[in-house]
Amino acid sequence: MKPSEDALPERILQRLEWRVIRRLDGLLQGDYRSLFYGYGVDFADLREYQPGDDIRYIDWNLTARMDTPYVRQYVEDREITAWFLVDLSPSMDFGTVQSEKRTVLIDLVGTLGRVLTRHGNRVGAMLYSGIADSPHDRRVESIIPAKGGRSHVLHLIHELLKQPRLPKAAFTDLKAMLEGGLFSIKKRSLVFVISDFISAPGWERALSLLNQRHEVVAVRLWDPSEVELPDVGPMWMQDAETGDQLYVDTHDPRFRAQYAGLARSREQTLKTAFQHAGVEPWALSTREDLVRSVMRYAAIRKQIQRGQRSLIARPADHVSPEIMAVNR
Repeated sequence: MKPSEDALPERILQRLEWRVIRRLDGLLQGDYRSLFYGYGVDFADLREYQPGDDIRYIDWNLTARMDTPYVRQYVEDREITAWFLVDLSPSMDFGTVQSEKRTVLIDLVGTLGRVLTRHGNRVGAMLYSGIADSPHDRRVESIIPAKGGRSHVLHLIHELLKQPRLPKAAFTDLKAMLEGGLFSIKKRSLVFVISDFISAPGWERALSLLNQRHEVVAVRLWDPSEVELPDVGPMWMQDAETGDQLYVDTHDPRFRAQYAGLARSREQTLKTAFQHAGVEPWALSTREDLVRSVMRYAAIRKQIQRGQRSLIARPADHVSPEIMAVNR
């Protein structure tokens, strides 16, 4: 079936440039670099820690050997390389009449890709189906090399649009996706991990390792219907990951309360996983204005940066065994 004109890459990018990027230019005043603090750098040297240094750059192995905190020094690279690690598992097709996660995903990649390439930077993408035949199988649907220019952003959007919608997933494993990015992206880069993080457990260590090597922005897409079930009467519900169906009555307040309780439990599990990974997630709702979401996340990033600059690194003998194990 021939796609509508509104779904063509050129139309999508034109809409984003006019309705999103133009507004961001006015609000951020072109200061996009401050939004993604710490990326676009190459390793240069090691030196002793000084108060005010970013604790993320502490070299824990050398700190343990020298019994004095040491930090890695970087030189700024004028050209930034950004990668999008995109989860295209079946649950990313969930949404309502207003918008689907996949639609928001495409808008986000188009916006960030165009913002970065306009300033002479390069962007690439790794697209994952999320489906694996086993926990050790890494299913990469497509790898799009990092390039610059508006035409390349159009190519990214085109590749996302043509990815098939999968009926169900036998095994969705974000750990495999994150490890794929960890092994494939050699040069320090800005890495956007875009997913709803509905996955088999155990991905937080891979995200932590990725965050140690690169500047990671974890974008968690979600839909309000996943948190609170609307009262629409009897209906069939289908698990987007497994395809299992269940007939339910949403009029029943006890069922809706149980559903909300499970959602809260899932939220707490995700919050704990992100804390263990040392990554502050960017929660993006399918019903939220993209510009407002970017500005909200920018404010959070600035708070984190101020907090990191005010912290003083702990002595080596106070470094937790968990942190030492991760860095070895």
